[in-house]
Amino acid sequence: MTHSLSRRDFLRSSAGGGFALGSFLALGTDLRAAQAEVRSLKIANAREVPSVCPYCAVGCGQIVSVRDKKIINIEGNPESPISRGTLCPKGAATFQLAVNPLRITKVLYRAPRGTAWEEKPLDWAMDRIARLTKETRNRTFVEERDTDLSGQPLKGKDGKPTKKRVNHTLAIASLGGATMDNEWNYVQAKLMRALGVVYIENQARI
Repeated sequence: MTHSLSRRDFLRSSAGGGFALGSFLALGTDLRAAQAEVRSLKIANAREVPSVCPYCAVGCGQIVSVRDKKIINIEGNPESPISRGTLCPKGAATFQLAVNPLRITKVLYRAPRGTAWEEKPLDWAMDRIARLTKETRNRTFVEERDTDLSGQPLKGKDGKPTKKRVNHTLAIASLGGATMDNEWNYVQAKLMRALGVVYIENQARI
């Protein structure tokens, strides 16, 4: 026979459990030692690597436990000045992002007007990105302009038509993500500005 638990019974039981826990603490019983023991058993013989949550721009600290070159656990880092060991539900589920049989670990390429994805080597993809970036930049790079972006003539202080040196390309854009830290953003911005990219959006967080 199945016993159904009513909402009132659940709240009454929860209150009783909370009272019991409070009573233990009031009597001087510290449960932190037991919690630490359980945690040590879970990650025994593992190497702890400090990391940062890969999701939003808050930058909560994480501890990634690695054993035999495999991630076995990800949890909040209590030494993080940002999150003090806490993680939101999404951050707490980061393990499912890193260790997931559905995670794509190979380069997938779909040719223009193609309908199927092809597996490609990483070196092939990196070379293709570099080549297309260089080709696009060389084809669309502008040294001087005599009109603005709306097509209106540029004029000098004297009101006469003039040209301005711009050294830019409007055919490439750089969109940063919340997982980019200050160092990565610095290098990214340097590279994009050296190429003459105007449309740059970064989300530095650390």
